[in-house]
Amino acid sequence: MKVESLAIPEVKLITPPKFGDSRGFFSETWSSAKLKAQGFDEHFVQDNQSFSAQKGTLRGLHCQAQPFVQGKLVRVIRGAIWDVAVDIRQGSPTYGKWVAAEISEENWAQIWVPGGFLHGFITLTENTEVIYKVTGDYDKASERAVIWNDPALGIAWPIPPEGVMLSDKDKIAPAFNPADHWFTYA
Repeated sequence: MKVESLAIPEVKLITPPKFGDSRGFFSETWSSAKLKAQGFDEHFVQDNQSFSAQKGTLRGLHCQAQPFVQGKLVRVIRGAIWDVAVDIRQGSPTYGKWVAAEISEENWAQIWVPGGFLHGFITLTENTEVIYKVTGDYDKASERAVIWNDPALGIAWPIPPEGVMLSDKDKIAPAFNPADHWFTYA
């Protein structure tokens, strides 16, 4: 498995090998031992799957606060997304900065978004399915959200605002507030 850091080094792209022949393909998409050998040692407690019928479906920006912090390993099994991670760890040298990567069934990459980051994605194709592993249990009381288009974050989403579809909850998410101390950089 290939592991590479993005501009914020804690956020990683993980690309598993894919072996194909006339029948189709085989891929080992997660191997604790192989990734541990490369310094990636996470324990996952839950798998989630989402389906988005329309291009421009935006999910985010979300995280969970202590004690239910979640790191996420995200992959696409059908379609394509543009995936964003925003560093909100107080004291981090990249605090308030974001990185993004296209994750698709074509490029077979996965993105690791550690705890301490807001996470969101927008679908680039119709009928997109996303699977992600998380390191913490879901807890509604620990949910946090920030509005997707907050000018303070300046995320350059690849779909114009009029083409974005949001849940009712994401439409009313608050602006980014540096006074919110959800995470601390260690």
